[in-house]
Amino acid sequence: MDKLLRESGVPFEKVNYYIEPLTKKKLVELLAKMKMAPRDLLRTSEPIYRELGLGKGEFTGDEIVSLMIKHPDLIQRPIVERGQRAVLGRPTENVKSLL
Repeated sequence: MDKLLRESGVPFEKVNYYIEPLTKKKLVELLAKMKMAPRDLLRTSEPIYRELGLGKGEFTGDEIVSLMIKHPDLIQRPIVERGQRAVLGRPTENVKSLL
């Protein structure tokens, strides 16, 4: 992803949300920019997903956002944000639409 962004000539800032955790407000903002429901951003292959029983569908969007803030492993990545738009960086074609 870094290589694609560098080659595009678009300045970018990389944020590791394990070091600089996302706030609930920021995650909600990113979801809105991506036009995604919180459940759509979950990494379903993570052990914590199964431990929390997230596959059962009994969680509200707000509860899922709170769990993603508490357990960042649940968040699919990378997320690329540019202005009023954001995309999930996989596949890379999603990012190309922002450039």
